[in-house]
Amino acid sequence: MAGKRVLVVDDDAKTVELVKLYLNRDGYRVLTAYDGIEALRLAREGHPDLIVLDLMLPGIDGLEVCRTLRNESDVPIIMLTARTTDEDKLTGLELGADDYMTKPFSPRELAARVRTVLRRLPGERGPAQVSHGELTMDFHKHEATFANRPLDLTSVEFKLLGVLAKEPGRVFSRAQLIEQALGPDFEGFDRTIDVHILNLRRKLEPDPRHPRYIKTVYGVGYKFSEANHDT
Repeated sequence: MAGKRVLVVDDDAKTVELVKLYLNRDGYRVLTAYDGIEALRLAREGHPDLIVLDLMLPGIDGLEVCRTLRNESDVPIIMLTARTTDEDKLTGLELGADDYMTKPFSPRELAARVRTVLRRLPGERGPAQVSHGELTMDFHKHEATFANRPLDLTSVEFKLLGVLAKEPGRVFSRAQLIEQALGPDFEGFDRTIDVHILNLRRKLEPDPRHPRYIKTVYGVGYKFSEANHDT
């Protein structure tokens, strides 16, 4: 989903910049607005794939922005608000919001929810199967083979390899791999990923000490290399 456009709307500049930072890390292109009028303009002209929308906005409030957009498009909307009552939440959802987060919120969790909402869109679930060299992964069957022999992977190892193999050449930080393979609620250390990578290499690589597929990008993270094409 890298390259998708996300419009972030909030009248607090610090909130906007923090959300933008996390979404940029996930490869999204971020548009920003600080009031309802600018939000509507950018939504119409920028054609975002998803909108993160605060309810309390100057000019036109978030509920009215949501109502107006729902009459014009089906762009996914995640609402942000300091209001905590069920009535406020239901109002937003009834107007067509796809998700709802209450302030203060975790930007990491918001980034995870953005991915989740975008995956619900037609054609955004990713391929059912990927093949690179001698590696084949079937995500419907939850099976992986290398050189026509089954790979005995744990659930986490399968998810981690899947994240990398679906986007060969893309460098993922440890934090990104934790979010996508272990989930946003994982409580542990970034170095946990190193252990899983080590185990994956032992099962996948002909020579784990000189990996051909799962490569380290020092100081950044890991990437999947199509061994016969990307050295």
